[in-house]
Amino acid sequence: MSKSSNEQAGFLAGIRVVELADELGEYCGRVLAGLGADVVKVEPVGGESTRSIGPFYQDVEGPDRSLHFWHYNLGKRSVVLDLDTGAGRADLARLLASSDVLLETRPRGYLAGVGFDARRLAELNPGLVHARITAFGDDGPWAHYSGSDLIHLALGGVMMNCGYDPEPDGHYDLPPVAPQMWQAYHITGEMMATSVMAALWHRDRTGEGQRVETSVHESVSKNTETDLPNWIFQRQTHRRQTCRHSLPTPGAPVLAATKDGRWMLPYNTYLPGRSTTWRATVDMLERHGMADDLADEKYEDGAYRNSLPARKHIAAVFGAFVGRFLNDREIWREGQRAGLPWAPIRRPEENLADEHWARRGTFVEIDHPEHGRGFTYVGAKWVCDEVPWNLGRRPPLLGEHTEEVLGSALEPQVRPETRAETGEPFALRGVRVLDLAWLLASAGAGRFFTALGAEVIKVEHSSRYDGMRFGTAFPPLGGRAERDAATGPIPNPQAPGPNRSGSFMEINSGKLGLSLNLKTPRGMEILKQLIARADVVIEGFSPGTMERMGLGYAQLRKINPSIVYVQQSGMGERGSYSTMRSYGPTAQAFSGLSDMSGLPEPFAPAGIGYSYLDWFGAYNMSTAMMAGLYRRQRTGEGCYIDASQVETGLYLTGTAILDHSANGRRWSRYGNRSPYKPAAPHGAYPAAGDDRWIAIGCFTQAQWESLAKVIGVLEDARFADLPGRLKHQDLLDRLVGEATAGWDAFELMETLQQNGVPAGVCQTAQDRYETDPQLRHLNWLVELDQTELGRWPVKELPVRFEKTPSHIGGLINRSGPNYGEDTDHVLGTLLGLDTAEIAALRADGVA
Repeated sequence: MSKSSNEQAGFLAGIRVVELADELGEYCGRVLAGLGADVVKVEPVGGESTRSIGPFYQDVEGPDRSLHFWHYNLGKRSVVLDLDTGAGRADLARLLASSDVLLETRPRGYLAGVGFDARRLAELNPGLVHARITAFGDDGPWAHYSGSDLIHLALGGVMMNCGYDPEPDGHYDLPPVAPQMWQAYHITGEMMATSVMAALWHRDRTGEGQRVETSVHESVSKNTETDLPNWIFQRQTHRRQTCRHSLPTPGAPVLAATKDGRWMLPYNTYLPGRSTTWRATVDMLERHGMADDLADEKYEDGAYRNSLPARKHIAAVFGAFVGRFLNDREIWREGQRAGLPWAPIRRPEENLADEHWARRGTFVEIDHPEHGRGFTYVGAKWVCDEVPWNLGRRPPLLGEHTEEVLGSALEPQVRPETRAETGEPFALRGVRVLDLAWLLASAGAGRFFTALGAEVIKVEHSSRYDGMRFGTAFPPLGGRAERDAATGPIPNPQAPGPNRSGSFMEINSGKLGLSLNLKTPRGMEILKQLIARADVVIEGFSPGTMERMGLGYAQLRKINPSIVYVQQSGMGERGSYSTMRSYGPTAQAFSGLSDMSGLPEPFAPAGIGYSYLDWFGAYNMSTAMMAGLYRRQRTGEGCYIDASQVETGLYLTGTAILDHSANGRRWSRYGNRSPYKPAAPHGAYPAAGDDRWIAIGCFTQAQWESLAKVIGVLEDARFADLPGRLKHQDLLDRLVGEATAGWDAFELMETLQQNGVPAGVCQTAQDRYETDPQLRHLNWLVELDQTELGRWPVKELPVRFEKTPSHIGGLINRSGPNYGEDTDHVLGTLLGLDTAEIAALRADGVA
């Protein structure tokens, strides 16, 4: 664990952010503070509402004792202003005039009501980036709806991917379960942090500020992995499965219990295709006398090994094997040595003693002088020696910096009067990214840049296609017409080929496709020429691969001294786990996120029903790219960022690490309840129909009384107030569930929302695609052409830029590239090769 006491200049050194935000925006503010911005949190008299969210230090409530507030406000300064007074508004005006960013989440009309509408903000500071996060958007049919973390995870589709296996007949006897610890706001905040930097990039070149806005509902709805593509392309509906991906059809189990009742992930969805790896697996089992029949010759056939019956049997063998060991035996390490992506399902705090994270400086001790001790926080999101994460300032006491900030010279920002060449340019026009990334976790980062106008060149070769080309969601051979005419699920077409995956095309929208064989000297020479012309290089290879290719950061800097190089792997390049095999589920298990979704013990962890850390890994990588690029624009200096999916996951475990440090408490699952921002009822309740559920949360007495009136819950003295409802939650949940079971979920949601009760249907991909009126209002999908597949909808960025609108099709207005589709263009236009030279490269197996 590293010790932090001094502030260091970061990626956003010199940038001031004014934050008027509750839980919707505080995560974003923490990321910006970690990147080096001076984040000034403007709080009302009495403090921001998040100071009342638990857990609390020593379980004693108080505005300066909330561990929730500590976690999300690390590195910020606190200023108290009464915006109902002229003096308070004048101070805010001075602060905004001297700042770069306004990050706010206040109710619709609030800012205008206190004298800071869009026109006034522009007059005060024409270069101000106004980053606004709302629950559902400021307009549209659901703009007036009340949200919460649970409600957004339900409406956004996350919950219908997460939960437990059904009964053998397919009936779900348990509700979908929301991943815990504020994930809806994490998703939204990460997207906004990257967007703020893109807007600042544009501002610094043009002097032009702008409004940048997103809604939690749209951000979360675009986070799920394969359920939406499976519905869009094949009309297939996903089913929840315990601690593994939701799928249209059941898959093999992946959880295994140790002898002492802990859990491990002998992950066998990606069974090793290489016979040498399989033999190493069997050898491991045979050494312990636990191989069963896996040494039989039939398992040498990869196709047989990956059939569902074989996978179920292999899972049973793995499960029996794990069950013979105690958790502390760490038998998962033997699986890793055999080449399998095995992982322990850790609680977040169990990572604190791990040498790997100590070597990466993942956790940091922050002094709290008022308590006479320090506390352990999750520190940086990645490793970057050139630009360390800013971890110097502990979370602020209420109003601690009011005099310091307001008493300083708040000089108005002076920006150049130049404007962009066109009225609505892309924010990142002129940026070139060389994309050596792989699968979603790294390749997904580039789509953010194409949407903002960067030229992103995806490099691959047929000797090692991006695996997503053969992944999921294959459109029918009859195209859109066949899909639209279908009334039931469409099976995968035979021999889909490398250009048939709808998921791949969406993840790689707007990119140029370059085929280049990096195993040839000429291919490496061409790659180096491209690196010399690029601004950013990203890759998702196994750690050490670029060094072995002669393209480590030292070599990249010789080719291009100002290159921004971002690498992402499961565990990271630095540290003792760099050679471990990892996928999204492996990373989730290590980080603690798998254990943070599910019902309380003795239930097993339900996990997150898709590769959440593949998506968030892509978000994190785009943040790293944008941070490095923004600093490069201001200083001319490049950098190397070593990111890991597990570290990204640890950053998303909320207060779990801090609660362990402050209160000695281990993490415990709480299902769909709300222990830290008390609410009752709070959960997912059955509605009419097969596997239909509605999420409801009552945080106030008025909300409870409205709910009781709508659904007719019997009056009971035990439910008279919130403490009573919390005490009798089991009975309350049963009665609420009995009352909701006969309602149509959407009718009940609308009725409750009209009566001020936060409620949201646990929406499927079909619901979001076909009926969600708010997503339709926000134009959340864009129709794009793909050369082989035709025209299909693609998810647009969930962030709206006022002056530099995004377009997921990028500069070329296209979905993902066919394999090598733009080779001639890239080699001809960028490197000046003629048609004969390119033809010779193809003939020689280089292109």
